[in-house]
Amino acid sequence: MEQSQVIAAFLSGQVPVLVGDITTQDVDAIVNAANSTLLGGGGVDGAIHRQGGPRILEECREIRRTRFPQGLPTGDAVLTTGGRLPARHVIHTVGPICGIGREPDATMLAACYRNSLALAAGHGFHSIAFPAISTGAYGYPAHQAAPVVSEAIESVLTAGTVVREVRLVFYSADDARTFLKHQRFAPSQAANSPRS
Repeated sequence: MEQSQVIAAFLSGQVPVLVGDITTQDVDAIVNAANSTLLGGGGVDGAIHRQGGPRILEECREIRRTRFPQGLPTGDAVLTTGGRLPARHVIHTVGPICGIGREPDATMLAACYRNSLALAAGHGFHSIAFPAISTGAYGYPAHQAAPVVSEAIESVLTAGTVVREVRLVFYSADDARTFLKHQRFAPSQAANSPRS
């Protein structure tokens, strides 16, 4: 199993920033950067479905059949089993698409994080791991996502929640460094400074 490396932490250690594989995180829930069909795809979505096995897809199909026949709306979040993953559950959320000539939708990106955290809290989860939602194939500029993500997470954690750990898992060290350079967590809340 791939080891994840913590390179920084914020909010008194509640928000560790890691470089690693989100499918190996042993938490109550990992977040899937899903597409609206909930039927799998590439990137993080494909990796979660491959590692987690067919039960995740079965539950996604049932959610589509019963709750979201037109697809999961951007910013919303739903819960399935974690299947064969170390995480007990998967929270699926659809990030905004930022194509050529389209402004990044900060409101929808923040909603992905807030709604995922609310869903986790509603199920009594204490730990959750996020990938960098929308910054891959969906084209959201990573340097513009970082302040939105950090402010959304901080607003939820400082308001009070049962969620005690929010891991931010980046696939590459470069992606993590971009986040660290542009994040906006309250400076007095940093648990430790970024390590090189």
